[in-house]
Amino acid sequence: MELPFTKMHGLGNDFVVIDGTSARVDINAAQARAIADRRTGVGCDQLLFLESPSIEGADFDYRILNADGGEVEHCGNGARCIAVFARDQGHTDKPAITVNSLAGLLDLTIDVDDLVTVAMGIPTFLPAEIPFIAESQDIRYEVAIDDESYEFGTVAIGNPHAVTDVDDVDTAPVERIGAALQSHARFPNRVNVGFRQILNRDHIRLRVFERGVGETLACGTGACAAAITGMIQDVLNYRVTVSLPGGDLVVHWRGENQAVMMTGPAQTVYRGSVNLDDLA
Repeated sequence: MELPFTKMHGLGNDFVVIDGTSARVDINAAQARAIADRRTGVGCDQLLFLESPSIEGADFDYRILNADGGEVEHCGNGARCIAVFARDQGHTDKPAITVNSLAGLLDLTIDVDDLVTVAMGIPTFLPAEIPFIAESQDIRYEVAIDDESYEFGTVAIGNPHAVTDVDDVDTAPVERIGAALQSHARFPNRVNVGFRQILNRDHIRLRVFERGVGETLACGTGACAAAITGMIQDVLNYRVTVSLPGGDLVVHWRGENQAVMMTGPAQTVYRGSVNLDDLA
């Protein structure tokens, strides 16, 4: 089977984007892993699917497969790319669209220079909804890894995140602690792990270890998680620039029961096709 795709990225967080608007494209976990492989496949952090809407109120459905083949709820960088992809494929001429994902309905607005603002949804800090095993809700928690204690905030913004503070992201133990914390027993569905360096109340640096992927150059939901956990901990203001290895995102949040807003770029790299039978 020959499968057309578009390679896109948001701040280096890269995607294979597939048009399933005329007919749903079903790819199994093994095929997803083969496409995502950077040596023998196309190479990407995630596969994104644009599909016809399955519910009222949505312009499109939006599905996400991680590089390990697992389906996930949300990807902010991917959402920005899916908005530009829908426009460039001629499926919409509206500057603002609504997509239906496992995380619910997402509102996407294309601004000038292909900057896209994503209404990321209303975050939850309730442990049972993240999910995270804790006796009660708090703004910080603590776990032991390799006989060391790590403090972090946790939130679900479509998918689960834990955010820990570091003095310098350049020397942070992202691979070791990220891998250990993402599969910690207190996170039943695993977790994305952010390493946050606070520069001032309006600006942070961040590296993210994503579940099922590893460290990526950028993570939209991770940027939101790092910003809003800092806001409820009263170490950050309501509008924050998040500097990731791939570039900057802007996150703003007005507080409880309000959607988190994220603005950043989305870029097309090239278009091609892949033969799934050859990959198999």
